[in-house]
Amino acid sequence: MTTIAAAQSASNAAATTSTGKKDNRAQIAGNFDQFLQLLTTQLKNQDPTAPLDTNQFTQQLVQFAQVEQQLKQNETLTSLLNMSKSTSTANAMSFVGNRVTMDGSTSQLKNNAAEWRLDAPRGGNATITIKDKSGNIVQTKTVALTAGAQTFKWDGSKATGLKAPDGDYSIVVDASDAQRNRIDVKTEVTGIVDGADFSGDTPVLVIGTSRIPVDKVKSVSRL
Repeated sequence: MTTIAAAQSASNAAATTSTGKKDNRAQIAGNFDQFLQLLTTQLKNQDPTAPLDTNQFTQQLVQFAQVEQQLKQNETLTSLLNMSKSTSTANAMSFVGNRVTMDGSTSQLKNNAAEWRLDAPRGGNATITIKDKSGNIVQTKTVALTAGAQTFKWDGSKATGLKAPDGDYSIVVDASDAQRNRIDVKTEVTGIVDGADFSGDTPVLVIGTSRIPVDKVKSVSRL
């Protein structure tokens, strides 16, 4: 009975952690062998005048079946996880070299061009503040908003008249309508995917110095 309990404990541990999966499976398999040896020895050496209780014997078989089932489930889950990871990897690689759109306020300035997509529920006016990656204000623009999606483009000109260097820049949109009621404007950014990072649990797209989870992508277009 102690061996069976140990086998079940090892099986549960293998199902809930990704660390030492091979060792856990080997431990469960070893406990299987011990269980069979103990059960066989018990049957061979039982007292003919006092055989093993039928209920106890059935209970042991049920426990054995549960551990065996758990082992097979662990192997199936591992296989499914490996398949899912392979699919995610292939999916992330398909984005490389293409232009993607995602929620966010940080875009990449390259060759004096950067753009953001704004989505306003109604028309009005907006003050757009552009900041560098250190949070410094480099430019402020006042634009008219229309209801719906629209594009805000920046040519890289700073408030000083000089051109800003290539890199990542973010915007803050402060908008209001004709009655001076605040308008909540959603911002989206676009960029060309340079690569993908698979070091974490989920793939991450690399766009310049920005890192975007694949599940944040809203649209993709080929160049």
